[in-house]
Amino acid sequence: MNPEDEPLDQWAARRQGRLRKPGELKAVTLGPGPRRAAHLHPDAPRLILEWDGFQWVAVSVVDDYAAAARLLNPVPQPQAQEQPAPEKQPGRHRKPR
Repeated sequence: MNPEDEPLDQWAARRQGRLRKPGELKAVTLGPGPRRAAHLHPDAPRLILEWDGFQWVAVSVVDDYAAAARLLNPVPQPQAQEQPAPEKQPGRHRKPR
């Protein structure tokens, strides 16, 4: 099948999983020289960008790689669940009453 012959609804359904979702964040190093891997300048500030569905929009600037990683990949806080206190069970070391 020729790609030009593919119906638009099938093309859109196939492409749907590859598109960026609005609200997706990324960090760009504000270091010297061209863009390189994040680990090369870990102390350089980072520009946080957010995809709004059409373009990358600047959201904020953070101090370093660690701060950008915390912002991009937040660790969920565990929910404190109250558990009832266990009932005391008679054991071998207890004297019967």
